[in-house]
Amino acid sequence: MADPGKPDDDTVQVLRDMANRLRIHSIRATCASSSGHPTSCCSAAEIMSVLFFHTMRYKPTDPEHPDNDRFVLSKRLSFVDVATGSLGQGLGAACGMAYTGRYFDKASYRVFCLLGDGESSEGSVWEALAFASHYNLDNLVAVFDVNRLGQSGVAPLEHCMDIYQTRCEAFGWNACLVDGHDVPALCQAFRQAAQTKNKPTAIIAKTFKGRGIPNVEDAENWHGKPMPKERADAIIQLIESQIQTDKILMPKPPVEDSPQISIRNIQMTRLPDYKVGDKVTTRKACGVALGKLSHEHKRVIVLDGDTKNSTFSEIFKREHPERFIECFVAEQNMVSVALGCAARGRTIAFVSTFAAFLTRAFDQIRMGAISQTSINLIGSHCGVSIGEDGPSQMALEDLAMFRSIPNCTVFYPSDAVSTERAIYLAANTKGMCFIRTSRPETAVIYTPQENFEIGQAKVIRHSVNDKVTVIGAGVTLHEALAAADLLSQQGISIRVIDPFTIKPLDAATIISNAKATSGRVITVEDHYQEGGIGEAVCAAVSREPDILVHQLAVSGVPRSGKPSELLDMFGISARHITESVKWLIS
Repeated sequence: MADPGKPDDDTVQVLRDMANRLRIHSIRATCASSSGHPTSCCSAAEIMSVLFFHTMRYKPTDPEHPDNDRFVLSKRLSFVDVATGSLGQGLGAACGMAYTGRYFDKASYRVFCLLGDGESSEGSVWEALAFASHYNLDNLVAVFDVNRLGQSGVAPLEHCMDIYQTRCEAFGWNACLVDGHDVPALCQAFRQAAQTKNKPTAIIAKTFKGRGIPNVEDAENWHGKPMPKERADAIIQLIESQIQTDKILMPKPPVEDSPQISIRNIQMTRLPDYKVGDKVTTRKACGVALGKLSHEHKRVIVLDGDTKNSTFSEIFKREHPERFIECFVAEQNMVSVALGCAARGRTIAFVSTFAAFLTRAFDQIRMGAISQTSINLIGSHCGVSIGEDGPSQMALEDLAMFRSIPNCTVFYPSDAVSTERAIYLAANTKGMCFIRTSRPETAVIYTPQENFEIGQAKVIRHSVNDKVTVIGAGVTLHEALAAADLLSQQGISIRVIDPFTIKPLDAATIISNAKATSGRVITVEDHYQEGGIGEAVCAAVSREPDILVHQLAVSGVPRSGKPSELLDMFGISARHITESVKWLIS
């Protein structure tokens, strides 16, 4: 019986011709721009031809349609959703799309990811392979373009195809070897992938870099180099001579079975359930807020890296286990999966782990910003105030990291009420958000009715006699309030500001209050000085010649100890704030 999915001879020839046209386009485009990777394009030409003109189902006139099959390679085309130019990240994002398709959308669309053999040395690729098999993502196909050559030399396995197959199978994937330039073989491999159940499929394609270009095919030292313009015309003529038909193929339409969703305008239907003076950790308040948010919208999801009992994301899991994704100790992949889940506006994704562990995913976060993604990252256990766990667990660089990310909103709530408000604001914010939470219990200082807005600070202690403006956030805001009480006993009044968001920073409020206190400002933060609150404030007041900013921040490598001891040891306690105020006004 004939295979209904097998292409006839005419279709095979058209696909071959399409591959050669892709080669010609890549040579012309890279010559015109004097930049690009034509040899890599040539190795993958048949793969792309078969994928886009035979295998994938999508609407060419509506590239962002929710039911279209997904393809992960790069950005700046409507057909692809995430930027992956920094290698090793595409498969993780594809995992997020496939997870969303299988478990949230419960739809027919499939996800295809093209990888190079060079990038397969990245550990994040293998994190993604483990994730996909653990969650039985049979709607995911990874295509390894094994062309033997990396950027500066040969790839480590060259053309040892059986090793690639063994490794993928060891990670729980269905793996098949194929000649990456054989159109019928590629068509068959993709058909078999569609028939495989409860396992993702790896199609390991043996290809040759620069395929079809004389004296360049399978030759070293051609990576990332356009063809010399004096040779380009002859090369194009040679490839054109192999094209036998002018026919084109149109993709099959997708199965339209994705639910229609909107993830805008999520309302807080219940006020925070705290009283002023309650002692609550902001990390726990964050977990409680996520649990409440889960009832406001069915597309809120949480991803965690095996820290749910410390970050309190387990509260969300208890409420909606079907929307909780355990990513285990693989933070780079966790962020990439979140990017994929959030693609095309299918989910409102929150990533939760220790802030220190997010630093290892900085490249994924950076590429997420390039993708213009909307994901929310929650980093707990910030600063020396975590105490006995020691410096390996203390996030002291995270504000600098997230402040450097374009269009990233950085929340730093100081009590349970502001934490809950931050979660809801983040859920409604376009772009990336970071929410910094702390381990110690701190007093609730705001009423449940208090309203918060991005970029608006709170002046929480003030009088007409204030001598200095003190700006703190999180634990150090409470140290500033304690210092204000100590100083008031000595007849000295200070103004205390909670910035709420470090980016954007409320420069207008800071400047006006600084001027009201004779231009004297002290910033105090449980973070390194570099890139933290102090430097953000300095930038905000840089055009105000009469404002002086004195910064209190952690310096050097911290150590294990009691939180109160460490706050004092590193100069950010109420005692040090008090001394700095006296010095500044003396």
